[in-house]
Amino acid sequence: MATLCRPSVSVPEHVITMEETLELARTHHADNPQLPLALRLIENTGVRTRHIVQPIEETLKHPGFEQRNKLYESEAKARVPAVIQEALDSAELLTSDIDVIVYVSCTGFMMPSLTAWLINEMDFSSTTRQLPIAQLGCAAGGAAINRAHDFCSAYPEANALIVACEFCSLCYQPTDLGVGSLLSNGLFGDGIAAAVVRGRGGTGVQLERNGSYLIPKTEDWISYDVRDTGFHFLLDKRVPTTMEPLAPALQELAGTHGWNASELDFYIIHAGGPRILDDLSKFLKVEPHAFRFSRATLTEYGNIASAVVLDALRRLFDDGGAEQRARGLLAGFGPGITAEMTVGRWVGRE
Repeated sequence: MATLCRPSVSVPEHVITMEETLELARTHHADNPQLPLALRLIENTGVRTRHIVQPIEETLKHPGFEQRNKLYESEAKARVPAVIQEALDSAELLTSDIDVIVYVSCTGFMMPSLTAWLINEMDFSSTTRQLPIAQLGCAAGGAAINRAHDFCSAYPEANALIVACEFCSLCYQPTDLGVGSLLSNGLFGDGIAAAVVRGRGGTGVQLERNGSYLIPKTEDWISYDVRDTGFHFLLDKRVPTTMEPLAPALQELAGTHGWNASELDFYIIHAGGPRILDDLSKFLKVEPHAFRFSRATLTEYGNIASAVVLDALRRLFDDGGAEQRARGLLAGFGPGITAEMTVGRWVGRE
């Protein structure tokens, strides 16, 4: 069965703290009547530090969508290969062993996808399949795991490489002054992650069943408004309430597999914000401690979009993993409102 191996994660060198974020908000939006509310919401995120690809002085500028997208491409090419190589090393594979690359990103655009450049630059086989996913936002981390699982189920001897590249800071829009936009300015960070799903062998999460669920009539709750100035992120105030309808979907997936989602051994969950984790703890009836790896990602890196799930999983590995055959749940949430979910068991070295 397919096994999701240890992810590799990298964040940029430029750091902005919660205190700096709050001071910037006070300085740049002093006349905004919604500033006090935005400040409270930012403080309540629990995000202590975030990493960004440019110094904050450059991040706050807007040179135009063209220049931002060129920066996205150059930074991705400069940073992604090393993350991939570490993931391959952790899985004890070579580029020649990879049969498909699933690349997820919602913060820049390239055609052909970065996958084509990676195949040439890192000497992957010319027969390597490419699966770029651009429009699932934060849910794409879970979707990438699921599509890699599907591929390895169809081709049991194959191996899949997952890559998530998110430079959320390149989507900063200085003219967006709503509470949702101001909150996003204090929540999202930049990060890159990669992981291998091995069709045979490997240490990590043995993927057993996956599923997807979309909450009806919520497609405008998380979205992009694409304008001349680029991607304008729209976040509805109802988004934090989505765990109540999504928890049953998680229960159903686990139940279909003969498991109880409230009684698993580990949980790797997309940390969109603290309320997401608080509510999921409540509606799944699990202890808050179960989401400690997701909370650590949120605290140290902020919401790094599709890379969150992979970073939380990396933290489980670095914590020593789980007991042999321990049962777990992985889930990413994003636009739609969509949940991408997986259940599986921990398999260590014999």
